[in-house]
Amino acid sequence: MKHFLIASVAALSMTGAANAADVTLRVHHFLSAEAPMHTEVLVPWEQAVEEQSGGRIDVQLFPSMQLGGKPPQLFDQARDGIVDVAWTLLGYTPGRFPIAEVYELPFMSGTALQTTMALQEFQAKYLGDELGQVHPLVLHAPAGYKFHMTEGPIETMDDLKGKKIRAPSRAMTDALNALGATAVGMPVPEVAQALTTGVIDGAQIPWEVVGSLRVEEITNAHSEIGSENGGMSTAVMALVMNKAKYEGLPDDLKQVIDDNSGDNLARLAGEAFDRTEAEERQKYLDAGAKINVIPADQLDPWREATQPVVDAWVEAMTEQGLDGQAMLDDAKSMLETSSQ
Repeated sequence: MKHFLIASVAALSMTGAANAADVTLRVHHFLSAEAPMHTEVLVPWEQAVEEQSGGRIDVQLFPSMQLGGKPPQLFDQARDGIVDVAWTLLGYTPGRFPIAEVYELPFMSGTALQTTMALQEFQAKYLGDELGQVHPLVLHAPAGYKFHMTEGPIETMDDLKGKKIRAPSRAMTDALNALGATAVGMPVPEVAQALTTGVIDGAQIPWEVVGSLRVEEITNAHSEIGSENGGMSTAVMALVMNKAKYEGLPDDLKQVIDDNSGDNLARLAGEAFDRTEAEERQKYLDAGAKINVIPADQLDPWREATQPVVDAWVEAMTEQGLDGQAMLDDAKSMLETSSQ
């Protein structure tokens, strides 16, 4: 399949001068061109869209915020047409997507594929209004986040006391504080510098992004919650397209975008994130790094300490006139039964 795609792209490049693309899609994101999201998801998506459109769609990828702005502005860049497509974390604008935050609550994560496929079902049922300003291509998630520390592993809750930990979302900011840490929210590109300067003592990030951030050069202790794939947190990621740009496409090109969105793109992303998660983790094991796992049967105190964060989300949904508990139960059920 890889050789087929490469051949297709080469063929398109030879005919491109004679047959200019009808549509250009500028895709903007905050990670480097080395990050798995770029190499394992966005590049294959680019190739598939261009090949299936017969070269009529030209996808241009702009990593590392090359088109300007900051990561929390990416959703609005797509909404406002500053870019055509943007990839971001919904949690970078705390409180703006409160329903989607259900999968950022403590212990609402599994493998990347599990959480990502659950998000497709949850999005279809509950997130139409929250994402109504754009055309969503896919919501997805990485594998559960791990603790990567500069000095000593996290083995018990007591080890978190007094530690400044990078939190990936509003929910995990509250959860880490409840566990005795001092949570520090920041976009992931800022993590390496913050670790180097001592602004934080550790970070919650998945294995798959550690290498592209150069975090392995700074941290020396790695801790996982429950299992190597699960964890106590994750983040909801979104690839979204400007609504007018999508609606202005001819029907056949809309179909190309549709064929490379939703469940199809979700499975690609979930499998890619799980694969790179395992590969990156294995690199550390091969290099002699020690990775400690806090057993699932020792997590009851963690769950008890963070339950108020979950209760607060349910209450917030109820105050909006929604059935918060039913939504939470639904989200858990979708996670448990999602494809693996």
